[in-house]
Amino acid sequence: MNRITVITATLAAVFSVASIPALADGHRHFKNRDPGVNARQHHQAERIKQGVRSGELTRSETRDLMQEHREIRAQERAYKSDGVMTREERKDMHQDLDNLSKNIYSETHDQEKRPKAQ
Repeated sequence: MNRITVITATLAAVFSVASIPALADGHRHFKNRDPGVNARQHHQAERIKQGVRSGELTRSETRDLMQEHREIRAQERAYKSDGVMTREERKDMHQDLDNLSKNIYSETHDQEKRPKAQ
């Protein structure tokens, strides 16, 4: 009986030590997220959806804005692929997000409207 307890405790210790690198890697990944960039991307996607719902964006405007949004997300993944987003990369991301924001504003405030379905 005592021998089974020792074996169980040994196995538990081995499995817990083996999981430490996985936990550390997950923590490192969490620290490399940029909540400012992610929040801006989410907000801009919502602005595009709202423009579609209100009819302020035509199909081609929506397609172009969503393509720009996807390109920024791909750029973010490329910047984070090495595990670190440098200050210059973050600055570049925010400049691209600024441009997208201006594009969303100009497209939703121009006189083009999506035609009503009949």
